[in-house]
Amino acid sequence: MPVSEVVDRVLTLVLPVLADLGLELYDLELTSSPTRALRVVVDRPGGVDLGAIADATRLISRELDHADPIAGHYQLEVTSPGLERNLRTPAHFRGAIGSEVKVRTHAHVEGERRVDGVLSEADDDGITITVAAAGRLEPRRLAYADVERAKTVFEWGPAPKPGKGPKVAAGRPTERKAEVRQ
Repeated sequence: MPVSEVVDRVLTLVLPVLADLGLELYDLELTSSPTRALRVVVDRPGGVDLGAIADATRLISRELDHADPIAGHYQLEVTSPGLERNLRTPAHFRGAIGSEVKVRTHAHVEGERRVDGVLSEADDDGITITVAAAGRLEPRRLAYADVERAKTVFEWGPAPKPGKGPKVAAGRPTERKAEVRQ
């Protein structure tokens, strides 16, 4: 059975379970290396705690065991998107507008392969990242097909005080949403 059909079957089993738990599906991935795994990434407003992950794991596992949509052995992983979220779909990018991101482009794409900046736009065709270049902020447009991988950036430490540079304090996480000025 093609992977897309397996994923569709898994989605029909997983989505109702998550809805009952008040969780949203952030991503679903069936990997084959180094070991075969079904990764179900869940989220909800305010974040996901370990109890919600445990409940989702137990109920999803029960549904998968009953319906057996995946042939052979695999490992079920139910997780949250984490602090540095992988961005794979247009919806992921739209949800990260205003956040600092790191993007790696495919080798054939003109320009620097590593693009770090603030995600300022995301539409059905691609993204715009505002990057600092030569002391100025410049937009860089990328089609989704140009992106090899992308993720949000999480910086540890307190937010800088107005008019001050960033300070680092061990063990104090802060999420930094950057402001785009043009």
